Amino acid sequence: MRWFLGLTLVIVVAIIGVLVMPARIDPVSWTPDPDPGLTGPFAPNDELAKAELLLQGDVIGPEDIACAESGTLYTGLDDGRIIEISVDGSHRELANTGGRPLGMELDSAGRLIVVDAHRGLLAVSMDGTVEVLADTVNGTKIVFADDLDIAADGIIWFSDASMDWGFQEEIYNFLEGRPTGRLLSYNPVNGETSVRMESLFFANGVAVGPEDEYVLVNETATGRIHRLWLRGEKAGQRDLFASSLPGTPDNISFNGSDTFWVALPGLRASLDANAQQPLVRKLVSHFPEDVLQGISKPYPFVVGLGLDGEVKRNLQNTGEGFNMITSATECNGSLYLGSLSWPALARYPL
Repeated sequence: MRWFLGLTLVIVVAIIGVLVMPARIDPVSWTPDPDPGLTGPFAPNDELAKAELLLQGDVIGPEDIACAESGTLYTGLDDGRIIEISVDGSHRELANTGGRPLGMELDSAGRLIVVDAHRGLLAVSMDGTVEVLADTVNGTKIVFADDLDIAADGIIWFSDASMDWGFQEEIYNFLEGRPTGRLLSYNPVNGETSVRMESLFFANGVAVGPEDEYVLVNETATGRIHRLWLRGEKAGQRDLFASSLPGTPDNISFNGSDTFWVALPGLRASLDANAQQPLVRKLVSHFPEDVLQGISKPYPFVVGLGLDGEVKRNLQNTGEGFNMITSATECNGSLYLGSLSWPALARYPL
């Protein structure tokens, strides 16, 4: 009994010591939306077990994938490279941003528009030239450029996940619980970058809707997808396109017809469990960063939402295999899947 009391005292003293030590974060309590879990339209299945791995071992962390009309694919890797993948499966290095390329889309001029977590909004020409389009807004640094989409009028819509924590420290956004993410727009005509939506709890995927009627932005921590109306009577208004998703939405893409594909690299349950426990999160924040990054367990999960925000497709894999899925891009009858950390990309036949 004496050894047990002694051990308990040591643990209590250690916890008190950690709590009074300066922490990197100032966590707050927040209230999550209801989590439906893997029930109803989100019931578990093994559809993604059908996915075929591509370029296995030749790439690491192909986070997003852009598709040209020819079927040529583009993706960015964790070492800063952007590679071009031909229809025959061969690939070459197109450019290196010197940062961490994430979301990307081809514009009407044939350039690859890229958001780089470290460098901001970039334009990459087919000769490999990299140009910075925007790395500040209203005189302040864009801390964590994350995803983008391009409207028919040429406006580039992109997200700044957080104003406080960058790509290599992203776990602290979730531990702190402060919504500082933003939806931004860049006008290529005058070079102006504007803030269009604020107070998002990790702003992530961006997709422009049909006829440029609205733009969607994912709020990863809350399992929500916000909508900003661009045209019609609701122009300038903001509402929810979807909410109470059981996973943490990362990138979102529109297939140009009737489906928004949403990648959910993990489930919300563990995040929600400590939403109202700021002291616990403050304590955890003292752990080494490599330990913190391993707290969340990836789960292979992609949903297809209709234009009404309702679930049309539910793709999961309850077994081992390709995971940490951060993007889903429809191209020529297949769904190409990206991952922040996997040494491959994947193709799922639609």
